[in-house]
Amino acid sequence: MSTTVRDYYEVLGVEKTADGETIKKAYRKLAMQYHPDRNAGDAGAEEKFKECTEAYEVLRDSDKRSLYDRFGHAGVKRGGAGGGGQAGGFGGGFGFEDALNIFMRDFGGFEDMFGQRRGGRGGGAQKGKDLQVRVPITLTEVATGVKKTIRIRTLDPCDTCKGNGTPDEGGVQTCGTCQGAGQVRTVQRSVFGQFMSASVCPTCHGEGKTIKNPCKTCHGDGRQRGETTVEVEIPAGVSSDNYLTLRGKGNVGPRNGPRGDVLAVIEVEDDARFQREGSDLIFDLPLSFTQAALGREVDVPTVYGDEKLRIAAGTQSGEVMTLRGKGLPHLGGGGRGDQYVRIHVWTPTELSAEQEELFRRLSELEGPVPGSRRGGGKKFWDRVKDAFAA
Repeated sequence: MSTTVRDYYEVLGVEKTADGETIKKAYRKLAMQYHPDRNAGDAGAEEKFKECTEAYEVLRDSDKRSLYDRFGHAGVKRGGAGGGGQAGGFGGGFGFEDALNIFMRDFGGFEDMFGQRRGGRGGGAQKGKDLQVRVPITLTEVATGVKKTIRIRTLDPCDTCKGNGTPDEGGVQTCGTCQGAGQVRTVQRSVFGQFMSASVCPTCHGEGKTIKNPCKTCHGDGRQRGETTVEVEIPAGVSSDNYLTLRGKGNVGPRNGPRGDVLAVIEVEDDARFQREGSDLIFDLPLSFTQAALGREVDVPTVYGDEKLRIAAGTQSGEVMTLRGKGLPHLGGGGRGDQYVRIHVWTPTELSAEQEELFRRLSELEGPVPGSRRGGGKKFWDRVKDAFAA
């Protein structure tokens, strides 16, 4: 350990006229260079980290800096509070953990300093929980797009304490254990070097703040249960389990923390008329034997209303006809899919005497099954027309 105490301005490499921002930037640069997370097991780097942190802690504080400028190191060692929050200043010995606490207090941890924060709360306002709600829509609404108003249960700011967690003015204080960082670090030394571990602060439970007199309504959480309505603009072409994110519509965070989001998950209701295949629709059209034989114009339902479709004479069961552009819109634009009309010819199972007689006459006229080697003369469907026209 160094026995020579260097001038604090010299340690940070700044002029005696430097302002607070310049001092902070200088310390940040040195802390980045000598931080133990970058120099594991390097005793020299540890000493440099302690030294620059001690200098920073004095020069950042106007009272301590004034004492230092007047009396030098002796002025700050005989009074004031040290970086670790212990009485007696640095006179009792400025340790490595003191330096870490100061660093975490002002920069939130090594990960924060280098833009690599891993999701710890770090004393900042905690965001509220995201909510998920399922939004049912019809297939027709998928075709056109729709605006839905949904009701959700949320956590809102407490009416009694206005979300502060306490009725007292200034009742929320920086945690004295972690200095607002939300976590504490411990240092262990071994023959292999020094090791640091971080854990959630046991005093503030990671919040970085403590409350002296918690609100009796919300017990210090700053929230109460509520209910609200939100509007969801659902675009055309969506499918089940697609979702939209409604930013800032979820639960409010503890003690006026920012709101979370609402994930509106789409649930397309089944439509018994159609089978969906992506943006295409399939409709099964039942036809009677005579309709298929003679042909006719029919109304076919689509998600946009009924559409006229001409059924040609002699249409076979299983044939597929296409209504172009009568399917669902492609999500994000780019036109629509198609609707396929699948023909199902219905064969009667019970016949009246008159119907049976007609079918017997037809049987005598129909000749060979199409595709056989027998035949000739009129086409089968022409004979069917003649039979029913008789």
